[in-house]
Amino acid sequence: MNTSLSRDVQKKASTLAKRYEKALQQYLIQRPSSTSKVAVKLGRLVVALGLETLDVVLIHEKVLIKQALTATSPAEQKRVLKRAGHFFADVILPLEEGHRVAIEANEQLSRMNAALSKRTFDIARSNEQLKKEIARRKVVQETLLKSEQQSRKLLAQSQLFQDKLRHLTRRILLIQEEERKRISRELHDVVAHVLTGINVRLAALKLEASAHSKGISRKISSTQRLVEKSVDIVHRFARELRPAVLDDLGLIPALHSYMTSFTKDTGIRVSLTAFAGLELLSNMKRTVLYRIVQEALTNVERHAHASRVDVFIEKNTDVVVMRIKDNGRSFDLKRIWKIGVNKRLGLLGMRERAEMVGGTLAIESTQGQGTTIQISLPFRKELKGISS
Repeated sequence: MNTSLSRDVQKKASTLAKRYEKALQQYLIQRPSSTSKVAVKLGRLVVALGLETLDVVLIHEKVLIKQALTATSPAEQKRVLKRAGHFFADVILPLEEGHRVAIEANEQLSRMNAALSKRTFDIARSNEQLKKEIARRKVVQETLLKSEQQSRKLLAQSQLFQDKLRHLTRRILLIQEEERKRISRELHDVVAHVLTGINVRLAALKLEASAHSKGISRKISSTQRLVEKSVDIVHRFARELRPAVLDDLGLIPALHSYMTSFTKDTGIRVSLTAFAGLELLSNMKRTVLYRIVQEALTNVERHAHASRVDVFIEKNTDVVVMRIKDNGRSFDLKRIWKIGVNKRLGLLGMRERAEMVGGTLAIESTQGQGTTIQISLPFRKELKGISS
């Protein structure tokens, strides 16, 4: 033990011993029922001086020996010992109270430490779970990132395939149009010419045979009518494949010719309103407009049960707008686009033709108001210096 500390304790014990002896003497001469305030006060002093119970025991023992020696009889000694015991108990009462508080504080501290340990354990377990969750989410995030990259790759491939398919479709349409033109000219220029030649020869043969046999003349006349009908059929097929008037005279005459023939065959009246500058469009765009009108009227004949169709072609700034409106039965556009491809090839063909030359196609079908097809094509590019 530190020497200076030991001396300090001895000094405090000496001071307490003097006061303890005086207080005990005063306590012993009082009546047994007297209060113990002096002893309790002395005990508080012990606490204030920082002394322990053992220090008080030593002091009490020394003072008690002196008091016992001064007793005149055994009965007096017994009384002194008993009273001194009460005094000692009252003195150490503050010390015991302090010890009790300290014990309670230690117990509370122990409970707090236990709760803190449990809380620390729970936090550690939560941190471990959090680390696992972070790791799991990281794996999920990486998986989603890979999936997103794969989806983008697939989307890009799909877009590429669609572009290739669109290009192929447009190429097929172009080749198909050229083939129609070739076949139309073959029918018009070769087959029709041959049939006409046959008909002329039959007419000459009829004149020669009229003088000899009326039966032969009738057979020749019947053959001539068949040839004339064949010529008409060939011309009609040629017009449907590729009307020569579209290339020779332009779009408006070709549409008038087709609409006249359509009305004659179906009984459906068709009107055309167009602006003169329409012929400034490229041959490809004029062909697209002609084919769309052709397909639209075919759909009207097959499905709309209409009695009238109006075709309007006008210029709106740098755009040519064509509207085909009928007064027939409407249809559900959403259902049409969802059904099989074979059921909507006509609509797909019209849209593909419009997009092939940079245009757009919109369809509106309303109950009681018929159907309107609108095509918009760029116009200014085709002017080649001529003001629109």
